[in-house]
Amino acid sequence: MATTRHSRRRLRACHECDLLVSLPPLRPRQKATCPRCDHTLATRHAKPAERSLALAIAALTMLLLSVAFPFISFEARGVTNRIELTDTASTLVGFHEPLVAICVLLTVIILPAVYLCGVSWLSLGLLGRRVLPHSRGIARALSHLTPWMMADVFVIAALVSLIKIAGMADVSLGLSFWTFCVYALLLLLTTQSIDSDWMWFALASEPLAPAGARPGEPATPQGLGGCATCGLVNRLDAQGHGRCRRCGETLHARTPHSRQRTLALLLAALVMYIPANLYPIMSTTSLGNTSPSTIIGGVMLFLQHGDIPIAVIIFTASVVVPIGKILALGWLCYAVRHRGEPLSNATRVRLYRITEFIGRWSMVDVFVVAILVALIRAGELISVTPGPAALSFASVVVITMLAANSFDPRIIWDDLPERPGRTWRSALKRRTATASTRKESNDA
Repeated sequence: MATTRHSRRRLRACHECDLLVSLPPLRPRQKATCPRCDHTLATRHAKPAERSLALAIAALTMLLLSVAFPFISFEARGVTNRIELTDTASTLVGFHEPLVAICVLLTVIILPAVYLCGVSWLSLGLLGRRVLPHSRGIARALSHLTPWMMADVFVIAALVSLIKIAGMADVSLGLSFWTFCVYALLLLLTTQSIDSDWMWFALASEPLAPAGARPGEPATPQGLGGCATCGLVNRLDAQGHGRCRRCGETLHARTPHSRQRTLALLLAALVMYIPANLYPIMSTTSLGNTSPSTIIGGVMLFLQHGDIPIAVIIFTASVVVPIGKILALGWLCYAVRHRGEPLSNATRVRLYRITEFIGRWSMVDVFVVAILVALIRAGELISVTPGPAALSFASVVVITMLAANSFDPRIIWDDLPERPGRTWRSALKRRTATASTRKESNDA
């Protein structure tokens, strides 16, 4: 049934199954989910601008304190050393690992700082009931930055590092360590406080969705596409492309070559995973004796010392998650072309969500190396140096995250059995041809 003018203001196309739905009015602490795949379409917060601004300013304050004071110090055999948070990246540059250093600096400090500043800028404008310059571009960037902020992962890596060196040295936690833990928590709360549906309405209102839209049916066969950034439903051209009228984001009926790009990235990740396990990820020198350690070797060392929980964390983050993610995404790419698989589409989408969520936690091992290399520096007496596997493993994490981002979960729902022979491409072409015919008739 065609929508009324009122309901056309609240249409959303699910980003994971392409179902066109009409959002109900939402109160604070309520959310709307897709009835087909259970994807969250909108979440409403009480006083979202005030909440986000307070959390963002508090997180920025904790970040400034984290980089201004000592992070961790240790004493072993009369040798002492103290590091600051930024030393975890700068020390890697001295060991000719600039790419790993950039990765640590970006994911832990720079990108979160940019994100928090962006949230503060937008919130100040919304509280003042005026849109500040570049607000739309900043709002678009926020959704793209979120997956690459890993302060919470760095906290877990710091705890693993402390357990690893507790037996060989006396460790003291500086003020920066505690403020960083608070900063990581506040950053997480800030990302969860963003009410993007309300924010975009406050920034640029909400234009009416195209006339004739039918909720309860897939959007693409109707010639429509939902913006993944602001949520607005837009009209697509005959090739399934367009541009969002509200935020300017480029739109595609389906991400171009999604399956092929995902498979190519998975192959690259698999190739990089081989040297990441064959070569040492770090080497430890104690009293002149150097012992290299691979990822599996580090897990076995924790097991020998009785640190079973830490061994499980490292093994899960460094072995289970990367391999599981490669296998899961590879299977999804296979399953979308072979509809005889027993799992339902909803189960496949849930599998995709899990792989997308867990990928960033593999950075634990890279962060552990960065912390230990910066902290334990006493020459031949006791020191830790990064191994060639550090860059390879960091590459695996980044590439698998890119692979998950390139996979379009909407292709899981294409060519459903109850609608045989009707693909979204043919439906879109028929829709465009019909619209063109009507326009020519009206002109005549």
